[in-house]
Amino acid sequence: MKAEKSPIQCVMSWIRRQPPKVKAFFAVVTAMTVLVFLKVIVHEHDNLFIASEAVHALGISLLIYKLTKEKTCAGISLKSQELTALFLAVRLYCSFVMEFDLHTLLDSATLVTTLWVIYMIRLKLRPTYMEDKDNFPIYYVVKISVVPCAVVSLLIHPSTRHHIINRLFWAFCVYLEAVSVLPQLRVMQNTQIVEPFTAHYVFALGIARFLSCAHWILQVLDSGGRLLTALGYGLWPIMVLLSEIVQTFILADFCYYYVQSLMGGQLVLRLPSGVV
Repeated sequence: MKAEKSPIQCVMSWIRRQPPKVKAFFAVVTAMTVLVFLKVIVHEHDNLFIASEAVHALGISLLIYKLTKEKTCAGISLKSQELTALFLAVRLYCSFVMEFDLHTLLDSATLVTTLWVIYMIRLKLRPTYMEDKDNFPIYYVVKISVVPCAVVSLLIHPSTRHHIINRLFWAFCVYLEAVSVLPQLRVMQNTQIVEPFTAHYVFALGIARFLSCAHWILQVLDSGGRLLTALGYGLWPIMVLLSEIVQTFILADFCYYYVQSLMGGQLVLRLPSGVV
């Protein structure tokens, strides 16, 4: 005799059967509802950005636990970790020279732990690295991620009073962060099965990106649009918001299946074909 499903499981099952347009509608409604909730309960919206960085650091901590306790890096994309280290290093430089604050300390901790993860994958746990699954060609990593981000940063960057080099670096790290997770999604697409700690890590990235996106949207709304002017003129303010939204939507599909798996009591996440 089958166990009765909980109301939440029934709702998730019903949503899963809906066409893509209906799912997209529910995703937008859910996101707007959460934004309203955050606006009501979080009075200092800068705390959302701090929370975003803290959640990212928590995600990296889960990877560290996986690497040290399970002695395997299976399911982790080395290329994503290296792109993450690159944008964190650039952002840390910008933070040091432009505004040394709590964000600088959080980014420093996240960069150090990310470099440690890279060290473990490349040297200590290399035999367990799924190189055949992490098959996003390095040529395309550079061609699709690094080079376009560098070119766009030359064309669209802040028009603040900071030195031009710092403004270019700032724009570059914003754009690169938006696409840094793509190789990790490719690994999960190839394996179709995501073990718990890797799933927790990617879900943490999704939550971090949503909180960061919420921070910018609520800041713009609260300032009546004045924040966009403070960021500079031209297309740069729009590109900042667009980058945050792109990051959030890239991970939204995975987060949906993660929550669904969690509600179903499944420890191992099984992804349908074409999810990521």
